[in-house]
Amino acid sequence: MIIKILAEGGAMKPGPALSQKLGPVGININEVIKKVNEATKNFNGLKVPVELDVDAATKAFEVKVFSPPVSELLKSELKITKGSGIQKKMQVANASIEQIISVAKTKLGNLLANDLKAAVKAVVGTCVSLGVLIENKSAVEVAQEVEAGKYD
Repeated sequence: MIIKILAEGGAMKPGPALSQKLGPVGININEVIKKVNEATKNFNGLKVPVELDVDAATKAFEVKVFSPPVSELLKSELKITKGSGIQKKMQVANASIEQIISVAKTKLGNLLANDLKAAVKAVVGTCVSLGVLIENKSAVEVAQEVEAGKYD
């Protein structure tokens, strides 16, 4: 049985959502928290997707950690706590194209992208939904420039 959790890197705590997912399986929640915190300590401060592969018969489990979502990496890179709720009216940060490429390189293996250019466009798309400017331009404008080959 696979259980998916979005955990705070290195700082997972017990709570109702976790109890609802793990309670029916009957495994020790404190043991799960300890192992997840150990596995995610490198992603301190970021929300990290974690999969628990649980053997219901023996109550044994395995922890698999994936890289954080693009939005979390962007917020960490730009040192913001959350995106804009009104993206068209208010932007929360201004990123450089180098920061966008850095995040794209980090996520390249986990994105459904064939190459770095497609990964950069995916990260730029996340900038649209977070309300982040890139090089003092709207993210939509930068996406068109990337498509045209300006940053190749």
